[in-house]
Amino acid sequence: MNFISTRNASPATNLSDAIAAGLAPDGGLYVPQAMPAARDLQPGDTLAQTATTLLQPFFAGDGLEDQLASICETAFDFPAPLLPLATPGDHVLELFHGPTAAFKDFGARFLAQCLTRLRGDDARPLTILVATSGDTGAAVAAAFHQQPNLRVVVLYPDGRVSPRQAHQLGCFGDNITALRVAGSFDDCQALVKRALSDTDLQARAPLSSANSISLGRLLPQMSYYAHAALRHRAETGNVLNFVIPTGNLGNAMAAILARALGIPLGRIVLATNANRVLPDYFSGSDYAPQASVATIANAMDVGAPSNFERLRWLYRGDDAALREAFSSASVDDDAIRLLIARRYRHFGEVFCPHTATALKVLEDLRNDGVAGDWAVAATAHPAKFESVVEPLVGPVPVPPALNDLLQRPAHAEPMAPDYDALIDHVIASPTG
Repeated sequence: MNFISTRNASPATNLSDAIAAGLAPDGGLYVPQAMPAARDLQPGDTLAQTATTLLQPFFAGDGLEDQLASICETAFDFPAPLLPLATPGDHVLELFHGPTAAFKDFGARFLAQCLTRLRGDDARPLTILVATSGDTGAAVAAAFHQQPNLRVVVLYPDGRVSPRQAHQLGCFGDNITALRVAGSFDDCQALVKRALSDTDLQARAPLSSANSISLGRLLPQMSYYAHAALRHRAETGNVLNFVIPTGNLGNAMAAILARALGIPLGRIVLATNANRVLPDYFSGSDYAPQASVATIANAMDVGAPSNFERLRWLYRGDDAALREAFSSASVDDDAIRLLIARRYRHFGEVFCPHTATALKVLEDLRNDGVAGDWAVAATAHPAKFESVVEPLVGPVPVPPALNDLLQRPAHAEPMAPDYDALIDHVIASPTG
């Protein structure tokens, strides 16, 4: 299978080259030249088995095709359980059982396995640039830490991530450089996109991306939605609907692509915080990126979601069809806090602010009479957001893997939201 840019101004390329590049030369995002035909898949015994079957058409004819099963087995060595909630018919898909306690571990580990194999004996180090609004950077750092000939530069908005997220971002060292940028996530993302499109910089320091703009991150994230939906149908005969908390639209885009491949996913509703670009669009307004607003669900503090470009590509730019296919709702900080406190008080359930955002949207859907089997995507462990969650529910136990990271010393370099400053860090970044 070949891949093209959403902007149609770059030549088609194979999957390995698309993964290695991250961003297409014209600044667009890589997408399949043609979507694979829908298939009636059966769930594998493990997530890795389901992933291998699901992803095979995308890897067909590529140099990584014969290694796909091994990549999946290595990357997906932790569970993504679908568990019932207290309300009948409601479920939670827990995506936070990886090494950094966030869903980003799935895509980051898969991408690391791909790039490690693609690099081979290439003596030139490849620099992975990643902008993060909270969890992506730590997942990428953990996945690429001490990998030979690979280095990572993480940009995050200073003061706009939780204390534990910030500690994770700076606790690796070695081939990982953390930059705390005096700006927003959108500033960080714009710097990364500019660098990836800079041919002069690429000649000096080969670059790739580990944000959800990377196919190597996006494609594997389809797997846990597929696995959960296929098993749910096999066990109950019912289609599973989803509410997905979203910022940059990568996680939700993975579910949308999985549904396009024939996975038995029903409705997909996008939950956002006070950043209303997507809810406003799906309510009928023009798509209009805005400056991001800081919230307690900080990983979704995005005012210009990159993957909207892929979503429009999938629907051939048909805004009416897009608005017919999906809906989106916004939840403010007060409502997020109220839900966290109330669900703990009534049911003993504890959620991170992002998961709580999705659950509030699901509660509103139920109050409006929406039926069926539903799940919310639990994107991070609540212990990562202790400053928000613990005043509402009391102490939250820290998972062992996260606790290990928090015991390490951490350091991040300050940086102005300035492109020349980023270039200096990229050129000077340590190698693995």
